[in-house]
Amino acid sequence: MLQVFLQGKLLGIDEFLQAPAGAERDRVFTGRSHWVSLLSEILPRALLAELGLAKILLGSSGGGQFMVVLPEEFVPAGDTFLKQAAGQIAALSEGRLRLIWASTENLGDWSDVRKRLNEALERFRGAPASAGFFATRHVYTGAEEYFAGLGLQLRDASSVGWSPDAPGRIVAGESKHTWSLGTSAEALPFARHAALSTDGAEIASTEELAERSAGLTTWGVLRGDVDNFGIRLRRAQSIEEHIQLSVMYKQFFAGELEVLCSMPDFWQRVTVIYSGGDDFAVYGSWDALIALAREMERLFRRFASANLADFAGAEGKTLSMALALAPAEDASLGSVFEEAGGRLEAAKSADKDCIWVLGRTLEWKQFADAFGLKDLLMKMVGEFGVSSQYLKDLCGIYRETQSRMSKRQARKAGGERPWRYHRRIRRILAASTPATGKAAGPLRGEFQKAQTALIADLIGRSAVTVKLRPAGRVALEWARLSAEASAHSASL
Repeated sequence: MLQVFLQGKLLGIDEFLQAPAGAERDRVFTGRSHWVSLLSEILPRALLAELGLAKILLGSSGGGQFMVVLPEEFVPAGDTFLKQAAGQIAALSEGRLRLIWASTENLGDWSDVRKRLNEALERFRGAPASAGFFATRHVYTGAEEYFAGLGLQLRDASSVGWSPDAPGRIVAGESKHTWSLGTSAEALPFARHAALSTDGAEIASTEELAERSAGLTTWGVLRGDVDNFGIRLRRAQSIEEHIQLSVMYKQFFAGELEVLCSMPDFWQRVTVIYSGGDDFAVYGSWDALIALAREMERLFRRFASANLADFAGAEGKTLSMALALAPAEDASLGSVFEEAGGRLEAAKSADKDCIWVLGRTLEWKQFADAFGLKDLLMKMVGEFGVSSQYLKDLCGIYRETQSRMSKRQARKAGGERPWRYHRRIRRILAASTPATGKAAGPLRGEFQKAQTALIADLIGRSAVTVKLRPAGRVALEWARLSAEASAHSASL
C-alpha cells in the first residue's frame, strides 16, 4: 500500500491577529491567538479520526502547520475534509487566514520528499483559487463574539473539541472528537497561562497589568523566535528526525512557558499570547517581561545544550527576543504585538542570539551585564541617597555622544579620552548627592567604590580610550523607568 505525506500550513497569521476588532479588541486578540495555536494541532487529529485512521499516522503538528501520513486511497477524502475546514477558517477570519496543503508519495529520500512538498505548497500559496478559497469565502457574523469567549473559556478547560458540522471551529469542552489539554502524552501541548483580574473573574486587562509594574506604570509584549529554525529542519536526514525536532521544540515552548509563567514573579503579571513550534509571545507588566526574557533564554540554552549537542552547526540552538512597551495607556494589544514583531525582525536581521530591549539590541551576555548594572544604579539611589535625576543626566552622556559622531567616526578616532567621562560622571553623582546623605557618612568608602565600579561598567576599563557600552545604556533606561515611579510616589 502506497503511503502519501500530506502537509498543511496556515498563512496570514500575523495579519489575522492584528486585524481590527470592536470594543473587546484585546479579548478578541487573545482568542484569535489561541484559536490559531490549536488549529494546527486539532485539524490533523480530526482528519485522522474522521477517516478512521490510526493516531500513529500523525507526523508533526503545531506552530501553524502539520503533517500526516495517509494511505493513497484516502487522499481524495483528505482533500474534501481540508476544503471544508479551509472554507470556515476563511469565513471566521474574514479571508485573512488561509489553509493550504499539498501531498506527495513516500518515494525517495526524505530530502526529495520534502522538496516536492515545499514546491507544491508554493504553488498553492500563489494560487489560492486552487484550494477552493474564493468559492467558500464568506463572513461568519459571530466571529468576534466567538473569539472573545474562546480565550476566556480555554483558560480553565480540561479538553477541546471539534465537530464536522463546524470544521473550522474549536470549542472548549466536549464535542464529537475531544482531546485533553495538559501534560500527558495524549494531551495537546498548549500554553494558556493568564494573569487574572483582582476579583479573579476574568483575565486581567492591560491596564491592570500596567498597575502591577514595579516602576513606571506600563505594560508591553515580549516575542521570541529560534534563530534559523527552518535551516535546522531542512537539515533533517529523515522523516523521523524531522518529527523529533518539531515535537521537541514545540513541547519545550509550551511546557516551559506554562511552568515559568506560574512562578510567583510572573503568575499575576504575565499572560501568554501563544507558544508555537519555534516561537512564543506574552504580554504583561514591563519589568516582569524583562525578567521573563532572561529566564526563557537561560532555559532554552540549557535545552539546546542537552538535546542538540549532536547536531552540527549553530542553527536552531539560539533564541532571539524583542520587548515592545505600550506607547500609550489605551494602546491595543495587537498594535504592541506588531511593534514587538517588527523589532524582533530587525534584531534578527542585524544579529542572532540577542534581544531588542529599551531601544538597543544586546547580546545575551550584554543583557546579563545590564541586569547587574541596573541594580548598581538603583543602589546609588536607594542606599546612598543620590537623586534619581542623576539617571537622566547619565543618559544625556549617551545621547550627546551619539549625536556628536557616527559609529564609524568614533572607531576612526579611537574613542574619547576616558578621564573626561570619569570627571563628568563624578560631577553628576556629586551634584545629585545630599551633603548630609548616607554617602557623606560612614558609608563614604562604599559609595566611592560603587562610583568607581559604575564608571567602569558604563565606559569600560581602558586607560587610553573609552567606548560607551550598549548594556550601560539599557541599564540606565531600565533604572530610570524603575526610579521614575518611585520618585513620583515619594512626592505625593
